[in-house]
Amino acid sequence: FQRQLQQSDCQNVLMKKVFDTHMLFLQINQSAAALKHVFAALRLFVGKFPSAFFQGQADLCGSLCYEILKCCNHRSRSTQMEASALLYFFMRKNFEFNKQKSIVRSHLQLIKAVSQLIADAGIGGSRFQHSLAIINNFANGDKQMKNVNFPAEVKDLTKRIRTVLMATAQMKEHEKDPEMLVDLQYSLANSYASTPELRRTWLESMAKIHARNGDLSEAAMCYIHIAALIAEYLKRKGLFSMGWPAFLSITPNIK
Repeated sequence: FQRQLQQSDCQNVLMKKVFDTHMLFLQINQSAAALKHVFAALRLFVGKFPSAFFQGQADLCGSLCYEILKCCNHRSRSTQMEASALLYFFMRKNFEFNKQKSIVRSHLQLIKAVSQLIADAGIGGSRFQHSLAIINNFANGDKQMKNVNFPAEVKDLTKRIRTVLMATAQMKEHEKDPEMLVDLQYSLANSYASTPELRRTWLESMAKIHARNGDLSEAAMCYIHIAALIAEYLKRKGLFSMGWPAFLSITPNIK
């Protein structure tokens, strides 16, 4: 079905179904032996259909990054190694697809996935740090990439992931102090002011904490800010006339 899968630059219903089937193998617990084959299948899949991940919508790229990162935190050392190798291969494919210019898409989706996983699965311990070190080692030892800026981009990405993890470790210290915890999340959301997608991820994370603590008006405020971000984006795209001022009647805080 290669021809059908490649229709509309791989952005089609059949591609989504095939991709979701691949993802199912990572979402349901497997043995380390079975996972080895899943990673091999995913390497082939990404190698054969790179435009499904690095062109058009970023949904497939984001989902794959999320699932691979989860495996980077796996108890089995061999699974960690396989997941790290797949992640490095994925970033390298992104770099090649962009004519050796950058890994912007995988960078953004990986930071976003880390931010989500912190809230969902509590990643960030020594297992995950070990996987980041493996990825850096791959970048340092890749002879074919010696004379391009790819290794530097990989190092920058792993450094940014560690920054997010450090901020999260601070949050862990203050998990019984909801005000302090949300304050840390707020400063992290602000540090991504120039990357709306990540800002939105952290605002959603803040909203979850507020809702858990029963602070529903604060949670609502986070969601209004997310809506205003999207409205502003749509305005700049010429698809919505008002942008963030549409929400001024709800709260002056939206400024």
